Formats: sequence, C-alpha cells, structure tokens
Amino acid sequence: MNLEKNHTQRRNLIWAELGESPLALALKHLKTLAEKTTDGLAAGTAEDMAAGYMNSGWHADNAVVQSLSCVEKNEDYEAVCAVIRVIYLPWAEESARHLQTVVDSSGYPGGTIIAHEPLPGQESECILFVDGLRFDIAKRLSRLLAARGCAIEGKQIWSALPSVTATGKAAVSPVCGEITGKDSNADFEPSVAATGQTLKGGYHFKKLLQAAGWEVLDRFEVGDGQGKAWCEFGNIDHEGHERGWKLTQYLDALIKEIGEKVMQLINAGWKNVRVVTDHGWLLLPGGLPKIDLPSALTENKWGRCAVIKPGASMTERLFPWYWNPAQHFALADGISCYRNGIEYSHGGLSLQECLNLELRVTSEGTGAAGGSVDVTDITWKGLRCSIAVDNAPAGISFDIRTQAGNPSSSLVVRIKQLKKDGSASVIVENEDLEGEDASIVLLNSDDELVAQSETKIGGEHI
Repeated sequence: MNLEKNHTQRRNLIWAELGESPLALALKHLKTLAEKTTDGLAAGTAEDMAAGYMNSGWHADNAVVQSLSCVEKNEDYEAVCAVIRVIYLPWAEESARHLQTVVDSSGYPGGTIIAHEPLPGQESECILFVDGLRFDIAKRLSRLLAARGCAIEGKQIWSALPSVTATGKAAVSPVCGEITGKDSNADFEPSVAATGQTLKGGYHFKKLLQAAGWEVLDRFEVGDGQGKAWCEFGNIDHEGHERGWKLTQYLDALIKEIGEKVMQLINAGWKNVRVVTDHGWLLLPGGLPKIDLPSALTENKWGRCAVIKPGASMTERLFPWYWNPAQHFALADGISCYRNGIEYSHGGLSLQECLNLELRVTSEGTGAAGGSVDVTDITWKGLRCSIAVDNAPAGISFDIRTQAGNPSSSLVVRIKQLKKDGSASVIVENEDLEGEDASIVLLNSDDELVAQSETKIGGEHI
C-alpha cells in the first residue's frame, strides 16, 4: 500500500467532510490531550498505574498521535509540537519515573522467563505478530475489526524487559519455553535452550515453531485454517524508527493493512486470530530528553537501554534481563534517551513501552454480554436521527460517522449515551450532508464499536 497516498486521501476526505483546517482538527485533539493528562498516573502500584492507563491514560497518547497526524505546514507543526511538549512531556515523564521507582523496589509485573507459563495453542488458531503495536494503536485496530463484525477480546500484557524486539518477540511466541538467554549477551538476543544457537536472523526461531507443530506463514500467506499457525505482519516499529513523528501520518494506513490481514486470516478459515506484539514506544516531537551514559561503561548502548561492562562503576538503575535474570542492563530514567534528537524510541520502562494489549479476534461479533446488540429502529426528522436498540447494556453510546471504524469521521454535534429504554437521538452538524450515506455506530464504555447500521442522512430520498 502507498502510505503517502493513503494518508493524503484520508486527510482530504476528513477536511472536506468537516469543513475544518488541519490546525483546527489538531487543536481538537490537543484539547483531549489536556483533559486526559489532568489526572496523572504517577501514584500507587504498577497495577494501579496499569488500571489508570487502560481506563483513561492511553487516550493521551492517542491524542498526541492524532494531533500530529493532522499537521501539514511547518508552522502548524511548530505550534502543535510546542503544546505537546508543554502538556505531554511532564505527564509522561512523571509516570515513567514513578513506574521505574516502583519496579526497582517491588519488581517488574511482567516478570522473567522463570515465572512465565506459555499459552497452549488452540486448534485452528493463528497468532499474528505485529512489531510495535502500542496500546492505543491496538485499541484503534480493535475498533476497526469490530466494525467488520468481529468479536474482540483484549488482554493486558506486560512486555519482556528490555522492551526491544530481540527480547520481546520470542517472549510472546508459543515456543518461549524452549528459549533461554546466555550469560554473555550484548544485543538482548535469546537462544535455543537445547543447542545454544542464537535466534538472531529468525532461522532457528522458525525451526522451533515448526518443530512444535506451528505452521509458519509468510506475510502474503493465509493458510487453510487447519492446525496452528504463526504469522508476522505490519512492522509499525520500522516505520517509527524511519519516520520519527511523521509515523503518525501513516498509522491509519498501517492499521488498515493489519486489519485487512486479520480479515484475510479469518476468511481463510482460522477460527481464532490472536494478535500479539513485542513492545510499544515513546513518541515526542522535537526529541526525547537526552541523558548521558559514557560509552566507556557500556558494551552496547541502544536508545533507551544499555548493556554495562562487567565491573563498571555507575549510578544507573540495573534491571534483570527477561531471558536470563542473572544478567542485568541499565535503562534511561523517565522518558529520556541515551542519544540526542531521537523522537521515537523504546527499550526502556514506561507504560507506553511496556503495557500492551493482546487481541483475540473471532469472526462473529456478539456485542455485549447477554446477546447481540441490535439497532431495531431508525427515524429521521430533518437532521435529527433517533434510534431504538435491543439488548443494550449500560454505557452504550450512539454516533453517526462516514467511516464506522474512524472516530474522526463523526458527523454529530454530540455523541449521546442511550437511555435506559435503549433510545437516543443525535443531530448531524452539517446540513450539506443531507442525503449522503453514513453509518450509525454503537460504542461501549471503552469507545469500542459493538454494532453498526447503515443509513442515509435525513432519511431515504426519492
């Protein structure tokens, strides 16, 4: 897919529909950022922080991404960047420092391989590995798949430390029990436990999967839905390292590609597609804060973590490597980076890098517990749309969009929560859209799409 072309088409569509400048749209997202950072996360245990992040905090990261995705002119970027650094930087910094302090004293909730219990594979299951599927991006993917009629289950997962691909991908694989870490390792690459062969390059990792009965699909294959399969697709991490803050302008296209891959697997007959990732990431336009760590003290220094030379004297906190707790590494304080001018990075300890969302996707969406959520009646009076819904649990909201899975395409003055009797009404803001096709969408309390129905704004026209 041509990411540049896709982003340009999406941007032009939204601007045309909403009649707003890109800066005006960016400012709307920055307002959300300000609201979501009012309650800080720098308090309590790691579990308390995780709960706060999953409930609300991730919206702040999403607001940063969404505001930057609207930027086109350099002067707009400078304005948006300045606001983000004033609001977001201290919020992210404080939460990361508190999490690091808590982990230093109480241990990391993600543990190490010693306490890890691999999930057994299910019949007709395909595990789809996506490099760098951060929590907020996984939420957006979940909404997209729900709009396609899939049932989605989300599960909180802590990344293996350090939060880099070499360590993290093997940790979420079904063969992690066959893997270990050597005492001397400067690149965080684990090895085959039985032979000591490194997993670097992927050859021996693939062999482990095949030996355990997992079919390994390449990015263009979908298989036949039989047995168990492993597939890797959608390298968000690569785009982040290549593009820095401009990753935000291509995420919609990347999410759409990943969603299409999931649907291809479902349509190929896989009853269950489990979407996993290795780590999240930090993103800060203008660059993450720089912290010094002399190269003379390190065997290898990455953006957010470093392997320290034996016997080196230093004040950095040391944390155990996931694959070998006897080997320790240093990580940068807060959201700082060991290199200057880096906007996108990972490998450290923060909620953005380490708290992931694993998605279990099946083909038939059932909405909320207790039965299918169905829109049973749609009535238009001018630009006011009223609906009635069966089996609606508490907390369901009603929106009208041009693209069901895209919150930015909302057309209403204000999203409304359903009344106890399952009814609600909203008003479309732009009268010029009368007669256009749109989607009625129902959202749960996590803003995830649970049902949709097609309509024509203003009702049917002859």
